[in-house]
Amino acid sequence: MPSPLISVVLPAYDQQKQLSDCLESLLSQSLHDFEVILVADRSRETAADLADAYAARHADVSVLHLSAAVGVGRARNAGAALAHGRYLLFLDSDHTMPPDAFHSLAERLEETGEVDVLQFGHTRRHGGRDWPGGAQHLLDTATPAVLGPQERPELFGAPPVVWDKLLNRTRWTDRASAFPDGHYQEVPVVHQALLDARRIAVLPRECVQLRRRHTLHPTGSPGSSHFDVFAQYERSFELLDARPELEAVRPHLFTRMIRQYLFVLELAGCVARAERPQFFQRAAEHHRRFLPAGHRRPAGREGMKFALLAGGSYPAFELAKLSHIARTAVTGRAGLRGTPEPAR
Repeated sequence: MPSPLISVVLPAYDQQKQLSDCLESLLSQSLHDFEVILVADRSRETAADLADAYAARHADVSVLHLSAAVGVGRARNAGAALAHGRYLLFLDSDHTMPPDAFHSLAERLEETGEVDVLQFGHTRRHGGRDWPGGAQHLLDTATPAVLGPQERPELFGAPPVVWDKLLNRTRWTDRASAFPDGHYQEVPVVHQALLDARRIAVLPRECVQLRRRHTLHPTGSPGSSHFDVFAQYERSFELLDARPELEAVRPHLFTRMIRQYLFVLELAGCVARAERPQFFQRAAEHHRRFLPAGHRRPAGREGMKFALLAGGSYPAFELAKLSHIARTAVTGRAGLRGTPEPAR
C-alpha cells in the first residue's frame, strides 16, 4: 500500500472539548491522501474513548495508547515514530482546517517538488473574529522560489509554532529530530527544521485555524513551567552556533526570542506576580548573552520595551508600563469627549 502524502500527528488532549471538531475537519478534506495518528497518554485531559471511536469508524485514523502521562512533546514524538507519510503535520485538538487545505498543500508540493519544510499560513479565532497569524506578512511578501535558510532568514522572526508547517518525514528521521520536554517545546524543533533544511517553500494561504481559548498549550510535560522557554531558546542558539554559514539568521532569531519573552511576561495567567522579577532578569540575561552586534531594536513602544529589558531594571520596566496605562486611560477619556488622541 503506498504511503500517504501527509501524516497528521494529533495528541488526543481534549480539555476544551474541541477534538471532535478537529477530527471532523480532517475527515472532511477534499484530498484523502493522509493518515491521522491520535496519541492518547494517561493525562486527565486525554479523550481516549473518543479517539478509539473515531479509529473504529475511519480506516485512516489510528490510536497509539501510552502507558503514562507524558505531555504533548513526547506524545508527538511517539506518534511521529509510527508515521508513514511523506510529510508530518503536528496538530492539536483546537485546530481546524478548511476542506481544501490538503488539496492546496498538495498542489504547492507538485509545483515545488520535494521540500524539507513547507510553511503555510494560519488564522486565530478570538472574540468572534478571525485574526491573521504572526507569519502572514512574511508569507505575503516572500518569493515563491524554493530556497534554503540562508536566503530565508526572515522566517526565523515568525512565531515558532510547528502546526503551520509540513515537515519532511525522512529528514525528520535522518536528523533524529524530537520534541524536548517542557513548555514551548516547539521552539527548538521548528528552528532545527529550518536550520537543517535544504529546500524551504511557502504557501501564503491559511490552511489551519487556531481556536485556543488560552494562548499557550494547556498540556506541557510533567513538572513543566513557563520558565522552560529560556532553555528552549538556548537550544535554538546552540543549533545556530553550530552553523556559522547561517549567521544572517541571528538577528531575526534574537528579535523573536525577546518578543516571546515579553509576551509571556505580560500575558495574564502565565508568570505569577511573585516570579515576574525573576523571569524578567532571566530574559535580561539572555538579551545580554545573545544580542547580535549592530542589532536594531523595533520601533515605537515595542522598541522601548526592548530597551528597558536591556537595562535590566524590573522596577523601571513596571513603572514604564504603569505610565503607559495611565496615558492610555487619559487619552481614552479625551477621545470620548471628542478630543483627538496625541500622536504616539
